[in-house]
Formats: sequence, C-alpha cells, structure tokens
Amino acid sequence: MRCQELRYRYYSSEQIDERQMQRQLDDVHGTSAPRLSQNAKWKLFAGLDATALRQVLGQSQSRRIAAKTDVVVSGMHPDNLYLLQAGRAQSYILTESGVEVALLWAVPGDVIGLVSLLANPPTYMANTMTVTACEFLVWDHPTVRKLVKVYPKIIENGFRMALQYLGGYMKRHSSVMTKSAEARLAQVLLQLANEAGEVQSSGIVVDITNERLSSLSDISSFTASRLLSKWERDGKITKERGRVTLRAPEALIVV
Repeated sequence: MRCQELRYRYYSSEQIDERQMQRQLDDVHGTSAPRLSQNAKWKLFAGLDATALRQVLGQSQSRRIAAKTDVVVSGMHPDNLYLLQAGRAQSYILTESGVEVALLWAVPGDVIGLVSLLANPPTYMANTMTVTACEFLVWDHPTVRKLVKVYPKIIENGFRMALQYLGGYMKRHSSVMTKSAEARLAQVLLQLANEAGEVQSSGIVVDITNERLSSLSDISSFTASRLLSKWERDGKITKERGRVTLRAPEALIVV
C-alpha cells in the first residue's frame, strides 16, 4: 500500500477541507488567521454553506498556546469550545494512583470541549494539554449556544464526532481484550499515520514519543520500545527521538 493511499483510506465522511476553511479564516481574521495544517478535516462544520461558515468563524477568537500547557482541566466548567487548527495535543485522565492514561491524540480538526455545545454542560471529563505549540479557534459558551440555535447542524456534527470518539474507545477496549501488544501498537501507529502523519520520501513520519505510544496502545513503555526496535531491525520503521517513520506501513497492517 502506498503512503498516500494509507493517508486517505479512512476519510469518507462529510467534511470541509483545509482550503475552504483557510479562505474563510483569511476573510475573517486577515493576516492574523492561523495557518491550517495540511489534510486537516473540519467535521464540526460539515454541511454549512460559505455564508454560514463565515458567520461562525467570525464569532471565533484565534488563540496560540505554547507546548506543554493545559487547555482544559478535568472538573472545570466548560467555558469554551476549542477547534484545533495546528499542532498536537493530548487528552488524558489521571487514575487514583496518579497514572496518566492517554485518551486522544488530538490533531487539526479535532474539537476539545464538545460538552460546551449543551445548554447546561457537565464539567470537563478529561484533561487536555498541548504537546507542541498549538493554534486554536475558540468560542465562549454563550457564543456557542447562540450559534447552535441558528445553525443546528453544528449540534448534529458534534454528536456525530462524540459517537466517533466513543467508537474509538470501544475498539480500543476490545483490542485490549482480544489482540496482542504487538497488534495494538501497530494499530495505533497506523491510525496516527493516517490522521497525523506527514508523507515524506522516507515514509510516513509521526511525531510521538515511545511513552505516548505505549499509553495509547495500553502497553508498557518497555514493551513499546522493544517492539519498535524489532520493527526497526526488520526495516518496517526508523526511529528518532520523539519521531517514528513508517517505511513499510503495509507490513504493519498484517501484524
């Protein structure tokens, strides 16, 4: 399977592409508009026409947040809805013993704080921290509520996204019960390559540490390091600090 085929294999649902979104952002925010990452998909605004999209974006604020900074904290009131434009972030929970469990590796197009779409939202259920410097579009809760009353399609899209996230967690739980550690790690790497990888001549590059890979795969850091080293010897990947390059993604599909 070629790298480009892997990148677009799963993009079949309705969405807005980055070129359309960038044009609207430039019209609204001018030179201060964030630069959208290539291949981002804007599912929250799927189905909105150009006029509606301009109105929605016109109510947003562009916010740049440094790496390793809290975006939302579990238990806090959801005052804002965040749409990731560029960079990487991680949503996670802390166990009673203080262990960090990764829930979502957020990429451009992902939404943080979907509960803010509700009139009386519960508190944030998870923490989200930036992994790299990030650019977000942000709407406060009163603005979000006004927009969803005018454009109810946003609520529908938000519910669809929530179901997709839930489906991912169900698949992940099933994998823990039925798949080997090697198969889980391969599955996570392929998913990250599809959603957040950069296609280069050497393969598909994914910027992520062994520790975060192990958490997303529900395996130990030692096991993740051992399997990555094995795949590197087999010529399937190459490793650098904080980066994995898939040289032969088709080889991981059959793991």
